[in-house]
Amino acid sequence: MANPLPLDGLRVLDVSSFIAAPAAAVVLGDYGADVIKVEPPGEGDPHRGNINLTSFPKSEVNYPWHLDARNKRSIALDLKNPQGRAALDRLIDQADILITNYPFPVRARLRLSYEEVSARNPRLIYASFSGYGEEGGDKDQPGYDSNAYFARSGLLDGTHFEGQPPGFALPAQGDRPSAMALLSAILIALIDRARTGKGTWVASNLLANGLWSNGVYAQAALLGSYLPNRPPRDRPRSALANIYLTSDDRWLQINVTNETRDFPVILEMIERPDLATDPRFVERAARHANAAALREILDPIIRTRPFAHWNRMLKARGVPHSIINRLQDIPEDAQAIAARAVVETDTPGMPQTLAAPFQIGHAAPRRPGPGPDLGQHTDVILREAGLSENEIAALRTSGAAA
Repeated sequence: MANPLPLDGLRVLDVSSFIAAPAAAVVLGDYGADVIKVEPPGEGDPHRGNINLTSFPKSEVNYPWHLDARNKRSIALDLKNPQGRAALDRLIDQADILITNYPFPVRARLRLSYEEVSARNPRLIYASFSGYGEEGGDKDQPGYDSNAYFARSGLLDGTHFEGQPPGFALPAQGDRPSAMALLSAILIALIDRARTGKGTWVASNLLANGLWSNGVYAQAALLGSYLPNRPPRDRPRSALANIYLTSDDRWLQINVTNETRDFPVILEMIERPDLATDPRFVERAARHANAAALREILDPIIRTRPFAHWNRMLKARGVPHSIINRLQDIPEDAQAIAARAVVETDTPGMPQTLAAPFQIGHAAPRRPGPGPDLGQHTDVILREAGLSENEIAALRTSGAAA
């Protein structure tokens, strides 16, 4: 008989919308928690329709929903309806964790603050997620990862090239790492509850996660230290931390940090040992001052051979490097499968998906399945909460449940 998953027996209320907070709930479900997705009747979580946004690649499969709602059960409750809100209280009574990223004014109107929720269930872990944090003048400002995580944290400023405008992040690139921060806080709170018997409030936000991700540059800025915007590829800060085009039109990224060890190796690899005594490149400081000249030497040499050649040479010599994968290369990346980052699913039309970015030695996560249909489990969840058939029928008649 298989070992139970580490979070078996925990019940999670996912009272949130796209994407960081629901993604944290996904991982709790991956490792055994019973995750109940609380959605409004009608359209449900707006994330169900995000595949129609122009920034999402098109597919006949609603992959964003399955990725962020897999293995959850859906209950459709109108929390603006007093009967629907009362039904949520019955679920709160039985829950271990409640996750929400509703705007703070909405939480106030729906009586979803920590104080109100914990009064019903003092053992509850209340996990709050927001764009800009719980306090301050911008706490009620709408926060998406593009503005709160990337723009406000300085990440876009630190990564854009001189003479060019800052770039724009792809969908949910900041949401998913932020989900791991919220997950970490929840797990710490569960450990604390095991010792004290009491629940607590935990929180995370996109701005804090963006600053944490941008830690090197953000900490430097706190000390008044800055670098100019990134120079273009033909004028790198270091020619040994740069990208080069191979003969088969693939981009090779080299990222040498130990130049004393690896520079002679690279010179041997490109058959230019004479450069070891070139005054422009003998010392590290000189190599950096003459990075453009070294790039001019490396460019045509690397362009003569395909990536596979350079990959074999660099790997044999232990030099840090990588191909710059095109998105269409991901399905063929055997290492992503070997690292258990890409896993098989039971979702129709979606044979593979992304796993949580960690493993637990004794517990393989639940096999991913499809995200639920809206209200697919409404009746069974209400029965589990102790509502009678007549009470359930009354909720449906009033429109408080669907």
